[in-house]
Amino acid sequence: MKGGNYLKRLGQQYRRDAPFVLLFLAPSLAGFLLFFIIPFGAVAYYSLIDNPVNGNLVGLENYGALWASGSFRKAFINSLMFAGVSVPVVFAASLGLAMLLNGKLPFRQSFRSMFLLPLVVPVASVILVWQLLLQWNGAVNGLLQQWGIDPVDWMNTRWAFAVMLTAFVWKNAGYNLIIFLAGLSNIPAEQYESASIDGAGAIRQFLHITWPGLAPTSFFVIVMSIVSSFKVFRETYLVAGAYPHDSIYTLQHFMNNMFQSLDYPKLTAAAVLLSIVIGATVYVLFWAERQSRRALEQ
Repeated sequence: MKGGNYLKRLGQQYRRDAPFVLLFLAPSLAGFLLFFIIPFGAVAYYSLIDNPVNGNLVGLENYGALWASGSFRKAFINSLMFAGVSVPVVFAASLGLAMLLNGKLPFRQSFRSMFLLPLVVPVASVILVWQLLLQWNGAVNGLLQQWGIDPVDWMNTRWAFAVMLTAFVWKNAGYNLIIFLAGLSNIPAEQYESASIDGAGAIRQFLHITWPGLAPTSFFVIVMSIVSSFKVFRETYLVAGAYPHDSIYTLQHFMNNMFQSLDYPKLTAAAVLLSIVIGATVYVLFWAERQSRRALEQ
């Protein structure tokens, strides 16, 4: 009886509070519906017709034409390659910096603030600095010539990928650093003290205490880094223009060029395909995270 009364009171409270909950959620739900769900539904519809104005339904023909495009395949492969390289690099750099700044390092508060600067400095002003450094007559090539090394055309050779990777890590490491520092602060210090008493070294402490304790944080950082890696465009566009070197021509460049040429079938099909790739990747990561959590609980 007590259990039944409790469930009855819980149901009554839910029915009483539901209108107020919906009232508070209504602005967010309306904004999400208006600015995300409806536009994406329109994009998905446009990807199935041949013309956005009085178009005819063509099914998956736009996707077939999209995959037949050599520029799209190049952009798609480059985006996957960049995500596969940049995410592990920025993850390792952020975690290493977080563990370093979490220790007894002099001026660590100043270092934390320094790594957050890329998040608050306007991108356009930063790009000007990158251009001054990396152009043919820039500071980097001037330094190389002083050392007797031939200058490098950084943005028109395979070095462009390394420049893009450096810019991505520089831009995102600070954000991930703060997330990792928050995760490290939630690991009880008593665990490290007990491990030290038992004779565990730094590597064993990392493998058996730090790494399992950072599992939820690491999952969040990986997901956000993957999403950011597929959206890298602004810095590259400002440095190298709409048609950069082939190694850094990504899906964002392709969609921007399709928009400028008003090729809406390919633009919308590419947008839907990019959403599917990101969504599938995040789903696989969620599945892997659930499996690893269940394995640890057993």
